Amino acid sequence: MAAILLAYEGVRRVLPDSSKPAADPHGPMITVVIPSGTDAGGIGSILQQDGVVSDGGRFRNYAKEQGQGSSFKAGRYQFRAGTDYDAIIHALDNGAVQVRLTKLVVPEGFRNSEIAARVPTVGISTAAYNHALAHASPPAGFGHPRSMEGFLFPATYPVRPHERAETLIAQQEGAFQQEFSQVNMSYARSKNLTTYDVLTIASMIEREARVDKDRALIAAVIYNRLHLGMTLGIDATLLYEYGSWTHQLTDSELAANTPYNTRVRHGLPPTPICNPGLKSLQAAAHPAHVDYLYYVAKPDGSHYFTNNYQDFLNHGG
Repeated sequence: MAAILLAYEGVRRVLPDSSKPAADPHGPMITVVIPSGTDAGGIGSILQQDGVVSDGGRFRNYAKEQGQGSSFKAGRYQFRAGTDYDAIIHALDNGAVQVRLTKLVVPEGFRNSEIAARVPTVGISTAAYNHALAHASPPAGFGHPRSMEGFLFPATYPVRPHERAETLIAQQEGAFQQEFSQVNMSYARSKNLTTYDVLTIASMIEREARVDKDRALIAAVIYNRLHLGMTLGIDATLLYEYGSWTHQLTDSELAANTPYNTRVRHGLPPTPICNPGLKSLQAAAHPAHVDYLYYVAKPDGSHYFTNNYQDFLNHGG
């Protein structure tokens, strides 16, 4: 739509286009960065490019007609699409308000449902987060995963007010891709394991290991058992299936032929069982070169490893 022109006493005044849609009060906030020294024309172009206004030239003309533009302040601003020109000018005149960020802490070994339960602390509803997860696409290069489990890297994430769940998930997935790019897959590939296999193994290591020195040893047990065609016998996979790390497994549950029961079913579980950190990812790709087949947790949190079944039993296995 053309700008509305008001003529009086030979003066042509440019008014904002009143026919344009008003800003949606529930629409997403758009972050706009105004570099130092940018004039009204440049600011109009940035606002148009970022989707705040539909016509940057119209904004520039309106600002000039209002005698504004010479004292606009550089900084990082947040607007919604369709924000009124006067509101934009008022913000630019007064300078950017510092956005107070909150932090989402995602510990290593959290599964996606645990992250979803925590996001309300940063203003995102669990329902919105789960909905966004259900529609998110896992990174390329991992086959066709059935879920986003394992792809949300454990870290501390700064979250802006009114952040969208999709934006947070994109940050988490981006962090995962950056960290996984550091993992050398050559040894795992020599054992016919895929990137998704390594991620799944890393998730089991994350739930099993309590001290760093055990990670590569637990990885070795998994590799050795896979090579020999043994079941893995890792109860954390079954706890994942029941949705609780503290669930007391019954004899019938331990014997049930369910997808995540690695006491009964051979091979890896269908998906990762949590979101592992970089140390577990590295261990999953580079197991220790030992012949261990069993391990038993010790009171101090570390594990006792052996390749002898009777020795395993003697140590409480």
